[in-house]
Amino acid sequence: MKKVIVTGGSGFIGRNLVQKLLKNKFFVINIDKLTYASRNVKLKLKNKNYLFFRKDINNKKFINSIFNKYKPDLLINVAAESHVDNSIFSSKEFIITNILGTSNLLNCSKEYLEKNISKKKKFIFFQISTDEVYGDIKKGIKSRENDILNPSSPYSSSKASADLLVTSWSRTYDINYIITRSSNNYGPFQHKEKLIPVVIKSILNKKKIPIYGNGNQTREWIYVEDNVDAIFKIIKSGKKNSVYNIGSNIFKKNIDLVKLICKLFDQTTTSKNSKKYISYVLDRKGHDKRYALNISKIKKKIKWKPKTQFSKGIKKTIEWYLKHKSIFN
Repeated sequence: MKKVIVTGGSGFIGRNLVQKLLKNKFFVINIDKLTYASRNVKLKLKNKNYLFFRKDINNKKFINSIFNKYKPDLLINVAAESHVDNSIFSSKEFIITNILGTSNLLNCSKEYLEKNISKKKKFIFFQISTDEVYGDIKKGIKSRENDILNPSSPYSSSKASADLLVTSWSRTYDINYIITRSSNNYGPFQHKEKLIPVVIKSILNKKKIPIYGNGNQTREWIYVEDNVDAIFKIIKSGKKNSVYNIGSNIFKKNIDLVKLICKLFDQTTTSKNSKKYISYVLDRKGHDKRYALNISKIKKKIKWKPKTQFSKGIKKTIEWYLKHKSIFN
């Protein structure tokens, strides 16, 4: 049985990943400080192969104690401050968690492997990253794993910094790593500050749906379970010291996505003409116009491709939020 530390295992992607690992007989140690983004929908699991610790990834003494006690084969760093708007308002927490937190985990991994030489060849530091590290992508182009990182926001800069820390610790200290960069995730349990939950909440409360600028910014959307499935397959058969893009080839302009949600919401509920709540607001500072990932590497090397049709994924997401309206409180 493989032992894995998952940091941020109570968040949106993390909780789905933890459950996937448990179903596949991993021993999972979830370390999460339960910030506002995860504590409202706590991951409550009763499983003999699951442990939870409410701790900060910057707590070096604690992280070292977990390494020394459980001697993991793998660390998956999902922990992150991730809301771009918040990073623009104040970048401090993003630097502390995404950069310093990753640095602390890498140093603890280094010290652990120095004490446990037999683990060094198999141990992997698995970094969960984002397509935003590539920055604004011109129409007709898709980002490849070896492209230069060109982040635009404090959030994406902090994630790009973390990626570079991981690769440099590998080069300097010979720590095996894998980095995954996924497109925009969506699905049940996503925090209410993200675009799709914001739209659903606004319609439910009969409030304005804020659209930045003209709404023509393009994003690539992947259902969270598809992302987790890709991560799991990379854990099983990915090449060490590699980067993998995880995308869907499903691209939507923000305004088109919002109109689709309004349409599906009207079909699912008694609501009528939800589009009337759409309201254009001042554009976000430094707003990237387009993200797009080239996923030929993961298709060819890992034999993975996304399964969830976008219309089905969005319907499932809307239905989940309708059943769990308390998440908006």
